[in-house]
Amino acid sequence: MKKIAFQFLLLTVFALAGVSCKDDGVYSDLVRDNRPAVPVTYTGATTYGFDPYYEVSTAAGGNIKISISIPASSGRTIKEITRVAAGATSINVATLNTVSTNYIAAPIAGSGTTVDFTTTLKDFAAKRPAVAITPVALPNFREIAFMFLVTLDDGSQIVAQPVRIRVLA
Repeated sequence: MKKIAFQFLLLTVFALAGVSCKDDGVYSDLVRDNRPAVPVTYTGATTYGFDPYYEVSTAAGGNIKISISIPASSGRTIKEITRVAAGATSINVATLNTVSTNYIAAPIAGSGTTVDFTTTLKDFAAKRPAVAITPVALPNFREIAFMFLVTLDDGSQIVAQPVRIRVLA
């Protein structure tokens, strides 16, 4: 009988200890979402699946235009695209923060809540010769990626999620 009473008491203590802790929703930086105060979107990009992407045809000249925007309701405007990382789809923030790998020579000025980044497949091939851009037989395309450091009018900076360019024949 003493054994059963002790087990019941122990079970009660564990149950109360499990529900008595306050969950304040504050965790370490390793286990929380890192969302910017002002979201950055890519106007006209297809967002089916992983990263948003644009389709570019080599037959049509290979012109790449990426339209970056923030919500007008944010109260902020885009000052500039400060840095651009470009390469294979494995680019990341470390690539963006390396000044020697900056894809652009000078910041690109923004206008209101939008800014356009333009380049060509020919320029990309010249700046990133190690990255293949020729579409493969299956799945009939090849993907390259860009990542942007966007500076707002108040000086705050946002690292936008990568955007892919699907290179078609």
